Amino acid sequence: MTASSYLVKGDDPALVAQVAQDLLQSLLGGRDPSATVEEHGGGGEDIDPGAVVDALTTAPFLTDCRIVVVRDAGRLLAADAGRIAGCLAEPVPGVILVLVGGAGTVPAAVVKAVQKHGAVVDGTVGTGRARSQWLAERLRQAPVRLDARAAATLGEHLGGDLSRLRGLLDTLVAAYGEGASIGEDRLAPFLGEAGSVPSWDLTDAINAGDTPGALEALHRLMGAGDTHALVVMARLHRHFQDMLRLDGAGVSSGEQAAELLGSRSVYPAKKALEQGRRLGPGRVGRAITLLAEADLDLRGRTGLDSGLVLEVLVARLSRVGVVRDSAAGRRAPARA
Repeated sequence: MTASSYLVKGDDPALVAQVAQDLLQSLLGGRDPSATVEEHGGGGEDIDPGAVVDALTTAPFLTDCRIVVVRDAGRLLAADAGRIAGCLAEPVPGVILVLVGGAGTVPAAVVKAVQKHGAVVDGTVGTGRARSQWLAERLRQAPVRLDARAAATLGEHLGGDLSRLRGLLDTLVAAYGEGASIGEDRLAPFLGEAGSVPSWDLTDAINAGDTPGALEALHRLMGAGDTHALVVMARLHRHFQDMLRLDGAGVSSGEQAAELLGSRSVYPAKKALEQGRRLGPGRVGRAITLLAEADLDLRGRTGLDSGLVLEVLVARLSRVGVVRDSAAGRRAPARA
């Protein structure tokens, strides 16, 4: 059953736009968009709440349906939210409101009204298992068939840039035809630049003493992720600062660590506690010293390129927790 109002939300603007487009196509049901859809906002434009209210309170003309789309709905002012929320409580027959999140926070009054009288469409992918399930479901529905190795390669390559998936699948259809079987060899020419990765890919690789993996994560963060060098530095500093704060604090569990660090999640706090114990105070202190030196370099002490400064830092940090296993002749992560 079609609702009278929708809110499309998510943390990736490109994915939110795709979800909103899919919703519009479903609501149109073959109708002419030029006669059915009325757009407001988007492209950095201010939203005229009066025009939105007029559209919501006027019955459709020459068609049985009017879809009022408000893009970048976070630009709505809280002072105007009550007028729009009132329209949702008593909708005009045939008029549907689609709010597309973005450009800030959608006023609470509007969100509550949609939750009560309409439907919220969540375009958030999530992380970990939720991300894997999201990707697997999209590939099952895809117009081409990727084998297991190609699917794994695609997921790793896209990283956090999952909004690229639809365009890539469309390209594969254009190249090989609908229903084609795609292996790694057929996929590789169309992958393009590797997508961004979450910052914990970088810190996990550093924790494991995996220098090549840490450098790859750094390049993807600063490349496709467009993460500024100082932001990367802040995340690395926070990573080791958490270990420093937990050292000698008498904390014995992830829950206690999360409480001390003021973290909402137990898992990263537990990882900081365990890694700090493996390294010991001496190596954590060494990491903090390396971070301080690199921070000065980023701020102009040496004049080196910021990317080079971070590459050297990440390589050194990934070696902080690695010691030589003299018996086996191998390098291994340090243990407390």
